[in-house]
Amino acid sequence: MSEKRLSDAGAVSFSERLASSQIFATLFRDGMALVEETATYLDGSGRNESKKLERSAAMVYATESMRLTTRLMQLASWLLLQRAVNEGEMSAEAANSEKSKVKLGGLASATDGPAFDDLPEPLRHLIRRSLLLQERVRRLDSLLHPLEMPEVENPVARQIGRLNAALNLPR
Repeated sequence: MSEKRLSDAGAVSFSERLASSQIFATLFRDGMALVEETATYLDGSGRNESKKLERSAAMVYATESMRLTTRLMQLASWLLLQRAVNEGEMSAEAANSEKSKVKLGGLASATDGPAFDDLPEPLRHLIRRSLLLQERVRRLDSLLHPLEMPEVENPVARQIGRLNAALNLPR
């Protein structure tokens, strides 16, 4: 049964409860703390560490730090939208419209191999944590917005219907 039909029937939506629960509050706090920690690192000691890297490692650093910040900004956007819905500042429909602009996938970072190993440990740690946060947000998002599968016409049923019609058999 879809969430809309559940709410029409007066049932409690598990996903809505989950989204406004302590679990979401913890996820929001962790996400925003990671955004702040990453910004502090990249603007401070990370900048100094990047200057000490060899050319190839510096290129990987630049690429991965951009992926990291993009990933975190997308996650922060999702978290802020969900919080706005939870606090009644935005309707679920408006948030869904805005959510379509948020990309929770993509921008994967390779977390192993020589190129990754050449990065400073604090950056590697931030990347790993951001990927874990991304997975947590994606799981919650999939509970809140399950994919609505369109009904697919069954070709066998269609053929049986045609045969029944041709033979004037009851359906």
